[in-house]
Amino acid sequence: MVRVRRGDAKRPAGQALLAGGSVLATTMLLPRHALAAGRVVTPAYPGPWEEAYRAVVLPAVKKTADVDTVITPLLALDQVAKVKASRATPPLDIFMLDPGPAVVAIEDGLVDKFDPARCKNIANLQKTFYDDWGVAVAAQIVGIAYNPKKVDRPKGWKDLFDPKYNGKVGISGFGTTFGTSSLIEISKQYGGSLTNVDPAFEQLKKWLPNVAVIAQNPVAVNTLFQQGQMDVTYTNYQTVSTLKGRGVDIEFVKPDSGPIAFYTTLHVVKNAANKDNAYKFIDTVLSTEVQAALQKLSPDLRETVILRDLEEMEYREIAQVLHVPEGTVKSRLNRGRAELGRILHKHRGSL
Repeated sequence: MVRVRRGDAKRPAGQALLAGGSVLATTMLLPRHALAAGRVVTPAYPGPWEEAYRAVVLPAVKKTADVDTVITPLLALDQVAKVKASRATPPLDIFMLDPGPAVVAIEDGLVDKFDPARCKNIANLQKTFYDDWGVAVAAQIVGIAYNPKKVDRPKGWKDLFDPKYNGKVGISGFGTTFGTSSLIEISKQYGGSLTNVDPAFEQLKKWLPNVAVIAQNPVAVNTLFQQGQMDVTYTNYQTVSTLKGRGVDIEFVKPDSGPIAFYTTLHVVKNAANKDNAYKFIDTVLSTEVQAALQKLSPDLRETVILRDLEEMEYREIAQVLHVPEGTVKSRLNRGRAELGRILHKHRGSL
């Protein structure tokens, strides 16, 4: 589960888990202060991932396992660093990792052996989607995003260096898996390889003066793109879908050399304080009911219901956050709840 693969984007949707949709599943059905059987502490990538996990998995774990979920927004390498700094009493029960950081965590002895027998929903997956260390919960596809109203559609990685995009391309650091993968693909276009990325760095040296903005991390890329400070960047399909659902002018391009695909995996942290609940959490993520619901609710409805039913914000406050009239907030809330009701009715026998 720590391999980067090309062409896996064509796998069935049921296997490419957590594609970025969301559902607030049982928020409206649960007593807000019920006494839980325990808790589990899990990370989630900041931005769309955190939003989806708060909306989908948190209420589902509460309903199916009576476990309270504490979600900590952390990128993969930050998770590894925090656990490594406190091995005996790790602050997390679960890792959410991409291939590179997963290898680091496993080699550093931070990951517990994964026992698939403790997840009944593992039966939904082919054996290629889990191993001795963890289980795949998402397939990420990396390519190029662009604003169709401001720039021509790029065809591939080399187009990022085309003078016609000068002052329009934004980049983030290459510490993330899709950042590193993009660097490798760029290198290949100029004679490099998986183990030789020097050609990419040579191009970057020439190119940097023409870059519009350099973001601190992928989350900042989302904000800067929405603000119009960049019109072209490399990112994953999930991010593009989320931003597009919010009304942002953005499209995704599979580079002419082919898209990059890899899996995001969940792992049980070694010495986890809540190991049993960690397995309950992972099992919930793997359920077909949660996965079906994840892909049903549109981002604008999801966001509205999160702010109202999870964050308990007033209509006026939500309107200010989303920059829409209060009437729109109420309409989205009603539609979101109705849509969730239909999803829950369809799957209530299992959830």
